[in-house]
Amino acid sequence: MSTVKVAISSDFMLAFSRVPKSAQKKVMEFVTKFRQDPRSPGINYETINDARDGNYRSVRVDKNYRGIILKPDEGDVFLLLWVDKHDDAYDWARRHKCQINPSTGSLQVFASTTTEEVSATELLRTLEKPLRASKPPVEYEPVAHSNVVPPRVENPHLIALSDDQRLQVGVPTELLPLVRAVRTEEELEELESSLPVEAYEALYLLAAGTAWEEIEREYVRHSSETIDTSDIAAALDRPETQRSFHVVHDELELIEMLEAPLERWRVFLHPSQFRLVNRNWNGPVRVLGGAGTGKTVVAMHRAKWLVKNALQSSDEKVLFTTFTANLATDIESSLRKICSAEEMQRIEVKHIDRWVNEFLRRQKYPADIVYPDSNRYGSRDGEYKAIWDSALQLCEAATGLPNSFYKEEWERVILPQRVMTKLEYFKASRAGRGVALSRKQRAAIWPVFEEVRARLQLQGLKTFEDATLDAADILSSAKIYLPYRSVIVDEAQDMGPEALTLIRKLVPEQADDIFVVGDGHQRIYRRKAVMSKCGIQIVGRSRKLRINYRTTEQTRRFATSVLENVSIDNLDGSEDTSNDYRSLIQGLEPQVKCYADFAAESEALVQKIKSLVDSGVTLQDICITARTVRLRDQFTDVLKRAGIATVVLKQQNDNRNIPGVRIATMHRVKGLEFRYVFILAANKGVIPLKFATGSSDDPVEMRQLDLNERALLHVAATRAIRELYISAHGTPSPYFKEVCCEGKPAEVTV
Repeated sequence: MSTVKVAISSDFMLAFSRVPKSAQKKVMEFVTKFRQDPRSPGINYETINDARDGNYRSVRVDKNYRGIILKPDEGDVFLLLWVDKHDDAYDWARRHKCQINPSTGSLQVFASTTTEEVSATELLRTLEKPLRASKPPVEYEPVAHSNVVPPRVENPHLIALSDDQRLQVGVPTELLPLVRAVRTEEELEELESSLPVEAYEALYLLAAGTAWEEIEREYVRHSSETIDTSDIAAALDRPETQRSFHVVHDELELIEMLEAPLERWRVFLHPSQFRLVNRNWNGPVRVLGGAGTGKTVVAMHRAKWLVKNALQSSDEKVLFTTFTANLATDIESSLRKICSAEEMQRIEVKHIDRWVNEFLRRQKYPADIVYPDSNRYGSRDGEYKAIWDSALQLCEAATGLPNSFYKEEWERVILPQRVMTKLEYFKASRAGRGVALSRKQRAAIWPVFEEVRARLQLQGLKTFEDATLDAADILSSAKIYLPYRSVIVDEAQDMGPEALTLIRKLVPEQADDIFVVGDGHQRIYRRKAVMSKCGIQIVGRSRKLRINYRTTEQTRRFATSVLENVSIDNLDGSEDTSNDYRSLIQGLEPQVKCYADFAAESEALVQKIKSLVDSGVTLQDICITARTVRLRDQFTDVLKRAGIATVVLKQQNDNRNIPGVRIATMHRVKGLEFRYVFILAANKGVIPLKFATGSSDDPVEMRQLDLNERALLHVAATRAIRELYISAHGTPSPYFKEVCCEGKPAEVTV
């Protein structure tokens, strides 16, 4: 039995997740028994006479449920394809084929039909049914739509495609007539359930404007290997197949898969993700990608791969770092789902602030680190504020500059460039600052910074930025042993230049040294850096993920629209784009509504949550989020009074076994995902937060603050897997173009 392979398809896992809990135990028992010995006499195979594939067999799970298995006449590979109620399982087997594509070499599952049936039914259904009316991203009030079918807008990219190109990206030969007839993006969307996933994906990206050269590079097979369309075992070894099929190696792995069937990221990787993870890189790598494209998944699988393939001595480790403590906690929890206990011992997960603090403490650093915006590590942040209050008394009125300018100059110029003297300030670059300064003006305002520097030193304090660069200096000048063979950086867009400069010092310049993932569209903090200027050179080693696996296309469009016409950087000094990634999942448009006051919004929230629960949604799949802690707590009280269990997410990991609606600030939900997401109190003065965007008189700084607030809304919206609800009371956020409100606008206290 050692040569037998049992592979489970991602479709099987999805079907299993839909089986009622009461029946899932029977399915798990069957799958366990099947994996142990698929040729056991106790497994009752039944032939399906009218199945699309002659090798399909039905197997009895219990009196109601059947599994669909591909059982070869010869060989030792068995495929678990589907599980459902008896009649539904048989219907699936009649409509779907499973075969190896001769062009891509991937094992494909798709809705099959004959050429005659294509022209008579599917083609007619696709071309003659009224197309879905084009909708705006949001609907504030029900609108009466006419029955007029909008004109077909033909997509030139789809029309220009040749049959040979269609075959190259994985379209099965028998579906060519159907695909050839597609003229619009809407018609292509109608075929999603009929096409193999990789073929639909390539066509969809092409329709969205991705150049054929990029499609060819990503989806067309370039190997000279001859494809044997009967060799399923060989197909299972190809990355193109491993996005949809996984060979189960042991009992524990099987149990973990079945206990979390929707967490397919644990075992199924897209070929583009696979190629980023499973290889040696000759230096630092940068991976970009929009929200939901699986950047963190790639980073986690990369850590696991490095432990297995790159670490040499027994004491070497991989450092996995990110910007916030919450994300580090969430990542460590997720890593434990794909890594063994032994592998986890060789992966150190720490957010960058904690790493710097612990390292400097070991070096007996003669100062306490202070932060301008939190009380994360000690009680001396208040002293930092007092120092600034005192230093601002030295402002010269003649300069005409507001107090906000000095703090912005400190954070954007003085600290990143480690300016310590007036002469250094004269030479410092002020690129990106909106207010130009002459040498005379710099001399006039320097005393404020000089006072801050002097008072910090006198009181034994260091800013995090200075302390981080001090840590980098220590590593450069002293022979300090660090156990790291590789460093992985998640959410790199929120790292400042000081942090990236330090990260470059943590490992020698060598193969597989640094792996960075991030997205400038999700920069919710004000730190920004250019990787190359920090010593991290990625020329020739930059990649981008383009498929959103989390949200629906409707939610993706809404979230992206918040950032329209805003310049976003690619973490290395150039501009990034947001129009080159798509979601393959179609769903409902986000709902955006405005209410007269807080009470009305709260009542609507309670009723909607109760409606979801009545329809079978678990509380753990619902998250409500607000811009501020105060609003978060106010809505928590609302749900508690309504008798709805709640779990407020703060620093702790989100244990989904604990029942309750998740409630969090918009910052806290970064890195998380939920089937249903509510963004509440999206009011003017709250989104964007008045105190955030109104704290500067510098037009450049104001644009950056506005971008951070837009990015925060973008991040919160993209946490939604299935449906997104946004509501406001009183005057809605200016980020939403038009809102119809009942009653008079209400004042909002944040």
